[in-house]
Amino acid sequence: MFKDQPKGLFALALANTGERFGYYTMLAIFMLFLQAKFGFNAAVAGQIYAIFLAGVYFMPLFGGWLADKIGFGKCVTTGIAVMFLGYLCLAIPTDAGVTGKIAMFGALALIAVGTGLFKGNLQVMVGNLYDDPKYSSKRDAAFSLFYMAINIGAMFAPSMAKYVTNMFLSKSQLVYNANIPALAHQYLDGSITPENTAKLADLAASMPCGVSDLGAFSQLYIDKLSTAYNYGFGVACISLIISVLIYFSCRSWFKHADVNAKQAQAAHISEPELTPQQTKSRITALLLVFAVVIFFWMAFHQNGATMTFFARDYTQPVAEGITRIGFNIWSLFLIAVSIYTLFSIFQSETKKGRILSAIATLVLWGGAYAIYSGMAPVLDIQPSDFQQFNPFFVVALTPVSLAIFGSLAKKGKEPSAPRKIGFGMLVAAVGFLILTVGSIGLASPKELGGTVSDILVSPTWLISTYLVLTFAELLLSPMGISFVSKVAPPKYKGMMMGCWFAATAVGNYLVSVPALLWDKVPLWGVWTLLIVLCLLSALFIFSIMKKLENATKS
Repeated sequence: MFKDQPKGLFALALANTGERFGYYTMLAIFMLFLQAKFGFNAAVAGQIYAIFLAGVYFMPLFGGWLADKIGFGKCVTTGIAVMFLGYLCLAIPTDAGVTGKIAMFGALALIAVGTGLFKGNLQVMVGNLYDDPKYSSKRDAAFSLFYMAINIGAMFAPSMAKYVTNMFLSKSQLVYNANIPALAHQYLDGSITPENTAKLADLAASMPCGVSDLGAFSQLYIDKLSTAYNYGFGVACISLIISVLIYFSCRSWFKHADVNAKQAQAAHISEPELTPQQTKSRITALLLVFAVVIFFWMAFHQNGATMTFFARDYTQPVAEGITRIGFNIWSLFLIAVSIYTLFSIFQSETKKGRILSAIATLVLWGGAYAIYSGMAPVLDIQPSDFQQFNPFFVVALTPVSLAIFGSLAKKGKEPSAPRKIGFGMLVAAVGFLILTVGSIGLASPKELGGTVSDILVSPTWLISTYLVLTFAELLLSPMGISFVSKVAPPKYKGMMMGCWFAATAVGNYLVSVPALLWDKVPLWGVWTLLIVLCLLSALFIFSIMKKLENATKS
């Protein structure tokens, strides 16, 4: 799967891995930070989260437009610098008043602008590597590998966020408990019920800090937890420094791909000429795909919103049995790597290579089992832990996906990129169907009143949902990016990649819709809404399939 790929792919993928590690470390705790520090309810926190995600994914439209004029590389390096400033501002502890809110929103704006300059333009350069006929047939596989690299960073992010949070809480002799932030804010603003006062008193008594006064304890816990989250955001600054080092040290590998249409013309590099009709056909096809992916991202990015609420309020805070292995990042990492060595057994061209791959696979499995054997019988888990499953599944399932579609390609039966996107929407609907079944019989969020449910479901419901949603993501996201890089007219490559992210931005803003409904409808109603939207999107894309596939060939 890695054979015969240009070196530039690996340099750009690793540079993106570092940036994504920091971004997803921040995102794993962002909603929890908003509610813990500022006391925002689910609707307000969901709005801020959605607007931020929309900004992050809308700004590549501006970044792409700018790159088509001044160059992709210039935008990428400027974006890294702007993002660094944003994460640095977010990492500085502030009060929860007006000053703190201004600092937070300013930091979020810098991160969004920086990401807009960086993200889409880096991916355009990846696509440019495959304009060379020598590599053109490997474009879809390349974007799958690129997407896999992104998710290596994302896989480790929740564990890093949890580690930093727990480390700084322990320095104040505190332990994370999902109930405390909401109860503490209720106590401080005087809206707490006698029942919840008693619950808060019991939780305060269980803490090693020994603070018995509920007012003092509430303020202490909010302050220390918020500060711990601030330091978690600081991880992104370190990861960006690593990205910069990779990008510049390996620049010679992809420098030839850092050329927009204007620069190519000045350097007398030939670009394919399209007729006005071909240009219109391609742009129309891309816009139709963008309309569909809006609803996928609206559904998929519930992982940081309503699915995080479900993990906190409705899911058991412990893991038992075989499920425990999924909550140790190192066991997950060893399993993910073993998938690649397992495939290498069959793909190696020499007997020695196959033997070494088999030995490596057994060693990796043994290491994962040793970690599992050393775990406590009952493992405490936090809501952010669940966000490591999606990137793990992406990394682990990428070789499976490449093998399946590679086999179909050899037989001339590989589905087109638009058809894969349609199948992805159907699979996403199945993912939320699982969560709907798991929610039957549970109290609505309104009935809980900001506390944790008395009836808690097994973590396997969320894990299963993440598994199915990952299948959908692999069918849709890397294939969509590959489709854009292939179909976009040369003069508008940056802008079209920006439009892909702008569509993602609209979907990310719509993430707030289920959050707004969170305490207004039954729990199963939230998931049913997402199922219906995914099914309607699939129906739409299959109805225009012929137009999309014709545009690909033009």
